[in-house]
Amino acid sequence: MALKILQAGIENYGQFDGYDSDIFGATPFKGGEVCSFTYVNVAGSDKAAQELDGYYVGAYTGVAAAGTSLRPAVTKTLVSGMRPLFLADEGTAFYGTLFGELVGSVAGQVTPVPYLGTQLGPHTAAGSGKVTVWAKPGLYAVTLDAVDTSATSGLQPTNPTLQGGAALYAKTTGVLTPGNAYFENVVVGRFIEFQTNTSLVTTPSNMVGGASNWTQAVIHWNGAY
Repeated sequence: MALKILQAGIENYGQFDGYDSDIFGATPFKGGEVCSFTYVNVAGSDKAAQELDGYYVGAYTGVAAAGTSLRPAVTKTLVSGMRPLFLADEGTAFYGTLFGELVGSVAGQVTPVPYLGTQLGPHTAAGSGKVTVWAKPGLYAVTLDAVDTSATSGLQPTNPTLQGGAALYAKTTGVLTPGNAYFENVVVGRFIEFQTNTSLVTTPSNMVGGASNWTQAVIHWNGAY
C-alpha cells in the first residue's frame, strides 16, 4: 500500500517519469518497491512528461538526431546491471493517493486494519505519471502487502527464520525479501522490526492481551550504486 519515511530530515532523490506498465498495468507501484531507471525510445508508445529531454545515441546536430532519442523512466522490473537502486514512494493508500483517504470527516487519517476510509482518487503515480524515489540511507517502513508476501520465507511476521538485522534483497519484481537468491544477491538493506503504526501514543495489542496485528516492516535502507 505505501512506503513511509521514518527518519526526519531525509530528502527524496527526486521525481521522475514512471514506466507506463508499472503505473497503469496490472501490478502498479504499491510503494516501497526497489526500482531503477530503464530507458525508452522518445518516439515510442510509452508516455512521457513534457519536461523530460533524455539523451541521444548516435550523431547529434542542432535539433536533429541521426541516432536514437532515449529518455529515462522509473521501473520496478529489475534486470541485470541496473544502477542506482531506489525505493519507490507512489503507493495505493495513505498519502500515496492523489487526495488521501477520508475517515469520518477528516482527510488523510485512517483507522486500523481493515481500513474503513474511502480512498479519494487514484494513486499519485497514476495521477501525475511520475514516481518519487528515495535513495538516502535511513529508516523506512513498507506495508506488508508491498514486500515478499510468502508466509514462510518472505518479509512477513509468519516467517519462522526471519531475524532482526537480516539482510534484505530485491526480487526482480522489485519487492523486498530476506531471501538471497534474487536480484544479483545485492544487499539493499536490513530488517529492523515489524510495526502496527508509528504513533507514540498507541498501546500495542500484545500489551493488553490481544494479538499483534503488524501492518508494516521497518527497514534500514542502504541501496546499491
